[in-house]
Amino acid sequence: MTITVFVLDDHEIVRLGLAQLLNAEGDLEVVGEAATAAEALVRIPAVRPDVAILDVRLPDGDGVSVCREVRAAMERPPACLMFTSHSDDEALFGAILAGASGYLLKQVAGADIVAAVRTVAAGASLLDPNATAMVLNRLRNGKEEETDDPGYAALSSQERRILELIADGLSNRQIGAELYLAEKTVKNYVSSVLQKLGFSRRTEAAVYAIERRDGLPSRAARRPGA
Repeated sequence: MTITVFVLDDHEIVRLGLAQLLNAEGDLEVVGEAATAAEALVRIPAVRPDVAILDVRLPDGDGVSVCREVRAAMERPPACLMFTSHSDDEALFGAILAGASGYLLKQVAGADIVAAVRTVAAGASLLDPNATAMVLNRLRNGKEEETDDPGYAALSSQERRILELIADGLSNRQIGAELYLAEKTVKNYVSSVLQKLGFSRRTEAAVYAIERRDGLPSRAARRPGA
């Protein structure tokens, strides 16, 4: 039985390399590819692959969101393998919550990618049970931490990453380079973060994020009358 695979990566050479690697196996076939999240969300439901290899960082979003959306939209969604150049706790956290079946670094050997595709296609998981337990604990603790500020609870995982980078003093252009996003996309994210937190200035958000990081009382707890 042939295992069908979809490849999402914004680098053409990576897509070509994966296609060549997988198509060389008698039981694997790449049936579609995309360079952006928007393309993937249209093409994955159309070709209905058994496995989707999804780049975590994309010009117009992230692979974790693609995983979550196709799993919600499709009756028989593919097993999602998150594919990234960087070991990132936030991305791993998001991948587990999105229902991904595995998480691979791009530095792995070709044989490991082939084995991973076969593993998740068979219904098994490549996610470390310890990592999954860590995420569940973090989720429980996070719910307790966020009750003091509904604004922070409303932020998406990407918005929280951007808030942290704002606190680190990065400009929109630098944030875009760090997260592989267009500068205009970052600007839109920053506007959304400020609106949800109730701030009008970037510096206010930076101070707020630093205080949360250092365990200081939250804005909501310090607000008069709170």
